[in-house]
Amino acid sequence: MEKINGNITSVVDRIIGRCGVSVEAVIPILQEIQDTFHYLPEEALDYVCKVTNINPSRITGISTFYSQFRHSPAGEHTIKVCTGTACHVKGSTEVFDAIRRELDLKGFEDTDRTGKFTIEKVACLGCCTLAPVVKIDDITFGHVATGKAKDILKDFLRHKTTGRINGLDRLPGVPLLGEIRIGLGSCCIASGSEEVKRELEAFLRETKIPVGVKQVGCIGICNQVPVLEIIKPGEKAAFYAKVKPEDVRDIVLEHFAPKGILSRIRMNFSGLFLKAIEDGMPKGYSLFDTEQRDTPVAGFLDPQLSIATENRGVMKPCDYDEYERSEGFQALKQCLSQKTPQQVIDEILESGLRGRGGAGFPAGKKWQLVKDQTGEEKFIICNGDEGDPGAFMDRMLLESYPYRIIEGMLIAGYATGASHGIFYIRAEYPLAVRRIGEALEICKERGLIGKPAFGCDFLFNISIFEGAGAFVCGEETALIASMEGKRGHPRMRPPFPAIHGFKNKPTLVNNTETLALIPWIIRNGAKTFKEIGTKGSTGTKVFALAGRINRGGLIEVPMGTTIRQIVEEIGGGIAGDKTFKAVQIGGPSGGCIPASMADRPIDYEELTSAGAMMGSGGLIVLDDSDCMIDIAHYFLSFTQNQSCGKCTFCRIGTRRMLEMLEKIRNGKGTPQDLLELEKLALSTKKGSLCGLGKSAPNPVLSTLKYFREEYEAHLQGRCPAGKCKTLIRYEITEECIGCTRCAQECPSDAIAYLPYQVHHIDQEKCIKCDICRQICPVDAIKINS
Repeated sequence: MEKINGNITSVVDRIIGRCGVSVEAVIPILQEIQDTFHYLPEEALDYVCKVTNINPSRITGISTFYSQFRHSPAGEHTIKVCTGTACHVKGSTEVFDAIRRELDLKGFEDTDRTGKFTIEKVACLGCCTLAPVVKIDDITFGHVATGKAKDILKDFLRHKTTGRINGLDRLPGVPLLGEIRIGLGSCCIASGSEEVKRELEAFLRETKIPVGVKQVGCIGICNQVPVLEIIKPGEKAAFYAKVKPEDVRDIVLEHFAPKGILSRIRMNFSGLFLKAIEDGMPKGYSLFDTEQRDTPVAGFLDPQLSIATENRGVMKPCDYDEYERSEGFQALKQCLSQKTPQQVIDEILESGLRGRGGAGFPAGKKWQLVKDQTGEEKFIICNGDEGDPGAFMDRMLLESYPYRIIEGMLIAGYATGASHGIFYIRAEYPLAVRRIGEALEICKERGLIGKPAFGCDFLFNISIFEGAGAFVCGEETALIASMEGKRGHPRMRPPFPAIHGFKNKPTLVNNTETLALIPWIIRNGAKTFKEIGTKGSTGTKVFALAGRINRGGLIEVPMGTTIRQIVEEIGGGIAGDKTFKAVQIGGPSGGCIPASMADRPIDYEELTSAGAMMGSGGLIVLDDSDCMIDIAHYFLSFTQNQSCGKCTFCRIGTRRMLEMLEKIRNGKGTPQDLLELEKLALSTKKGSLCGLGKSAPNPVLSTLKYFREEYEAHLQGRCPAGKCKTLIRYEITEECIGCTRCAQECPSDAIAYLPYQVHHIDQEKCIKCDICRQICPVDAIKINS
């Protein structure tokens, strides 16, 4: 980090030199200033206004609208506590409070007195299967327990700098015995896959075992990572899940130990490896064979159908040659050499593909509308904003299949007559930004971008724009406004972006998953795609499966797959001894569907009729420990906070509904409040301007419809799930053994230190942080409502 000093103008000059002086550059300029200083110094903003075309009102409007920006000095390190749906249901609020206590923060303080740490909540970090998640600078911690706040801070300070081993030495003339694949997506990295990879490479380098190490994208089973897949010629693939660095040695020897002394001499193994062989082979390791139908990996993958995620866990994300060998860019070549733009659009229309970003508008119709517009300049935008808490589909696709999405954008550009594409990606997804950026540079080097592709006349350029943290920018007109250097306010439609979009030019906005499906449809034909799924919802859908589930991760299933199949077959059922209660689908725009409707197929019409919606594809599984009033309150809090405030129904309606839910959650509601809540929700849904406001009442309406008895219980002062703090008590039962662990860890001194005696909780001091219940070795602490 550069310190603020007399050279602040030179720092800003360098930033402006990279970003430009136009009004459209305001967000990139502010992002770089904040990356440099960790906040937006007033002196820097004043200087920007002096030397660019950006005026003070624009600077103020942008920097106060987008949640990414801050105006007060920050600490040396930033602690981001994820409050996405999966993290919320697993206690992220308590984790946030615990870290604040550890930093000794009071009131509205967010930076500790030493200036070392600043803490903030973020809507979603996209690592939902590792919930609760905390990210400090670029290091992500998963499965964070409330009582581990001190350990996380110590661990970060101890390991904030690590080395990296790049590649392996190859022995001349010695063929590879096989290949070891390791996923390096965001969830994998957060779970320690980089450390596993370094240990693997170091061991192979030292022992000179001729085995290749291949970095691949996401394989989907995110709650089992780090995963190693062992590939040997003529043998079945084998998986090892939840691998630790100390496991690497035995796993390698299990599969690649030489069988005789001649082979040992031929491969010139080091003394270390010879010693390892003498020590014997490993025993008791959890090997997952793909032929075993009851294994976690096979059980998770077998029911799925990979189209957008084709070749999952096989390809190195940014390996251009490997993508080509796997039929990559064949669809683009086919379009450029064999199809007219109209024939390409006809193929997409025939496939029945609907946009995967939310409402499911037919993709081919949108393409046709853009093509039919006159003018030389048109744009394609890949909407990778993915602001839904609990969703990580776009992140996984961008990180794992960058060339596939680029190919889909190029095909869309050819079909519509566009000349420029833009990836709009959340700034909270740095790995996705880096992978797309790397792939674009390689495409430029290969002459695919910026030059006539494959010797044809088609010329297309692609750039990246990083979002600044506004959920409303998932709506296409708000997204375009932010790219133009404006506050992310949706606008009335028509005119639609297809007619007047970015820079008032015809603009096609497609979701990441939509573009990822295009190459497969062109290669295999619209008829093949149409045969998958249901009549009105063809093809497959990618979901982010998380929550109270045994196996969470990125899944892709045919449209029409039932909720029960996803929860029980792919997800492995509910974790622990709890009961399946509901699924929350579609993020803040979606609704809660009860377990009694688990045999309902998932497609656009079915979900809408159930009071939910497909959304981008977040699917959070809930059990009987989750309070539906708390869930509705959580989502409404999110949408109310993210409302741009432009229209009255959304601005005032969501706030008033939130006040009613707060009253009910605290046990102070009345039967009349339920009637008023439902009435206001319907009015807000009808009168709001954009999709955010129109769908914000969905979680409220769906929980009122299917879980009304829980609302009525709260009117009587009871929370059946034991979740709402004002309605519950933590109590210690006679099973207490007097170990004193709860007393030692209680942050509010609500438990007296009484060795070998049954302990008690002072209810006036208890802050219901849940630490005591988590650490009790005999499960003697219960929650009563």
